[in-house]
Amino acid sequence: MTKEYTITVFTEHYTGVLQRVVTVFTRRHINIESLTTSKSSMEGIHRFTIVVNVTEDMVNKLVAELDKQVDIMKSFYYENDEIVYQEVALYKVPLEAFTQGNIVERLVRAHNARILEIAAEYVVIEKNGHQYETEALLSALRAHGILEFVRSGRVAIVKPMERLNKYLQSLETQAHQDMTEDNE
Repeated sequence: MTKEYTITVFTEHYTGVLQRVVTVFTRRHINIESLTTSKSSMEGIHRFTIVVNVTEDMVNKLVAELDKQVDIMKSFYYENDEIVYQEVALYKVPLEAFTQGNIVERLVRAHNARILEIAAEYVVIEKNGHQYETEALLSALRAHGILEFVRSGRVAIVKPMERLNKYLQSLETQAHQDMTEDNE
């Protein structure tokens, strides 16, 4: 049975790594639902956050294949209850939508969104939340006109301590033990 998984991939920041990561998914005919890249908490290490809908067996194979790639330090996967995550969505609606009573203004408040910019022809609204929350506001605003809509990919923090730190510490410990054994 397929399920939504969030995969985090830690790499050094080199040209072409994104293509190698995406190729792993393409070869397996897996659609990426969301992809976000950024710096990580560790200096010099880049982080990919990828959302997919696959079986657990398939996500295990994906992570194993990602770990074999050059320039990829380590990858992990998580179920939604193991992470804290958000997306950000921006909506551009016609200014006239705000002059039709206060319906759109009430929608903005009801969805805990905020107004970022008011221009002569449009208003830009921002909504943070899970995908279903940003989609709900989009559906509600469609009746009043949407000029533009964009949603970011998922950003996520794992609830347990970041496993990369533990993984790197274990490598460091192993290297130290190997050096000690070689010197004996």
